[in-house]
Amino acid sequence: MGKLEKVHNINKNRIGRIKQRQSYTYIEKIVKVKIDRPLGSKHPKHGFTYLVNYGYVPNTISGDGEELDCYVLGIKEPVNEFEGKCIAVIHRTNDDDDKLIIAPEGKEFTDEEIRKLTNFQEQYFESKIIR
Repeated sequence: MGKLEKVHNINKNRIGRIKQRQSYTYIEKIVKVKIDRPLGSKHPKHGFTYLVNYGYVPNTISGDGEELDCYVLGIKEPVNEFEGKCIAVIHRTNDDDDKLIIAPEGKEFTDEEIRKLTNFQEQYFESKIIR
């Protein structure tokens, strides 16, 4: 690996960590989510079924260079959009992709409940829940 490649990789990793930390600023805030993988839909590559609505915050950038992803908990039907409160962030420690946990205002979930509801996808990653 050349010197320029090393500098590029260091800068890319640093930018990813900074963007992940920005995800923490959403905690306790109201967030509008665009749902691109509604409850009951299948992942386009891996084939697992989404057990909750899953989407992103438009016009944001996460550590992986894509828009900031969100799990929407507490909604029992597929939706196209949702506005709710960010109650936590799943910070993946072995991947550059934080996930916001969005819930209806006034609805709370324990860390254990969040883990159980997101395990269908998060089981493949190491993570910690940030509040």
